[in-house]
Amino acid sequence: MLSARNQFPGTIKSIKVDNIVAEIVVTHGDIEIVSVITRGSAEELGLKVGDQVTAVIKSTEVLIAKG
Repeated sequence: MLSARNQFPGTIKSIKVDNIVAEIVVTHGDIEIVSVITRGSAEELGLKVGDQVTAVIKSTEVLIAKG
Protein backbone atom coordinates (compact mmCIF):
# COMPACT_ATOMS: atom_id res chain seq x y z
CA MET A 1 0.00 0.00 0.00
CA LEU A 2 1.20 3.51 -0.82
CA SER A 3 0.32 6.87 0.69
CA ALA A 4 -0.22 8.37 -2.78
CA ARG A 5 -3.95 8.59 -3.43
CA ASN A 6 -3.78 9.08 -7.20
CA GLN A 7 -3.25 5.58 -8.56
CA PHE A 8 -4.49 4.54 -11.99
CA PRO A 9 -4.40 1.03 -13.42
CA GLY A 10 -3.41 0.96 -17.06
CA THR A 11 -1.65 -0.73 -19.93
CA ILE A 12 1.77 0.18 -21.29
CA LYS A 13 1.22 1.57 -24.79
CA SER A 14 4.82 2.42 -25.67
CA ILE A 15 8.34 2.51 -24.29
CA LYS A 16 11.16 4.68 -25.64
CA VAL A 17 14.57 3.99 -24.12
CA ASP A 18 17.80 5.95 -24.49
CA ASN A 19 21.12 5.76 -22.65
CA ILE A 20 19.83 7.08 -19.32
CA VAL A 21 16.02 7.29 -19.21
CA ALA A 22 12.93 5.49 -20.45
CA GLU A 23 9.69 7.21 -21.45
CA ILE A 24 6.72 5.01 -20.57
CA VAL A 25 3.26 5.78 -21.97
CA VAL A 26 0.41 4.17 -20.02
CA THR A 27 -3.21 4.24 -21.16
CA HIS A 28 -6.13 4.38 -18.72
CA GLY A 29 -9.31 4.42 -20.76
CA ASP A 30 -9.00 7.38 -23.14
CA ILE A 31 -6.27 8.98 -21.02
CA GLU A 32 -2.52 8.66 -21.64
CA ILE A 33 -0.16 9.09 -18.73
CA VAL A 34 3.52 9.65 -19.59
CA SER A 35 6.26 8.82 -17.12
CA VAL A 36 10.01 9.26 -17.45
CA ILE A 37 12.00 6.85 -15.28
CA THR A 38 15.58 5.70 -15.30
CA ARG A 39 16.54 3.08 -17.84
CA GLY A 40 17.79 0.90 -14.99
CA SER A 41 14.38 1.02 -13.27
CA ALA A 42 12.58 0.10 -16.50
CA GLU A 43 14.92 -2.83 -17.03
CA GLU A 44 14.67 -3.98 -13.39
CA LEU A 45 10.86 -3.95 -13.62
CA GLY A 46 11.03 -5.83 -16.93
CA LEU A 47 8.50 -3.47 -18.52
CA LYS A 48 7.05 -4.45 -21.89
CA VAL A 49 4.38 -3.00 -24.16
CA GLY A 50 1.04 -4.52 -23.17
CA ASP A 51 1.97 -5.00 -19.49
CA GLN A 52 -0.70 -4.14 -16.93
CA VAL A 53 0.75 -1.57 -14.50
CA THR A 54 -0.32 1.05 -11.99
CA ALA A 55 0.60 4.69 -12.54
CA VAL A 56 1.13 6.34 -9.16
CA ILE A 57 1.00 10.13 -9.23
CA LYS A 58 2.52 11.99 -6.28
CA SER A 59 2.68 15.76 -6.66
CA THR A 60 2.68 18.78 -4.43
CA GLU A 61 0.58 20.76 -6.89
CA VAL A 62 -1.82 20.16 -9.74
CA LEU A 63 -2.43 22.96 -12.24
CA ILE A 64 -5.71 23.44 -14.09
CA ALA A 65 -6.27 25.66 -17.13
CA LYS A 66 -9.48 26.52 -18.91
CA GLY A 67 -9.78 27.57 -22.51
